[in-house]
Amino acid sequence: MRKTLERAVRYGETLEMMYFAKDSSVTKRRINVLQVGDKSFRAYCHLRESKRTFVIENVLALVPVIERERSVI
Repeated sequence: MRKTLERAVRYGETLEMMYFAKDSSVTKRRINVLQVGDKSFRAYCHLRESKRTFVIENVLALVPVIERERSVI
């Protein structure tokens, strides 16, 4: 998990994240990781449109978002 977060910071990747929130709900978010700490990380959350702090332990899944260019014929 940590390696994926660090790679996202290094290369500016956007990630899809499944996250276990404080209120025991599971949310799906699109994020851009800004910095990674020992137990948490800061990211821009597209769902909330703000910078947020997430606990690494509460991350259920991380998947890089692959954007493809559409060609017009």
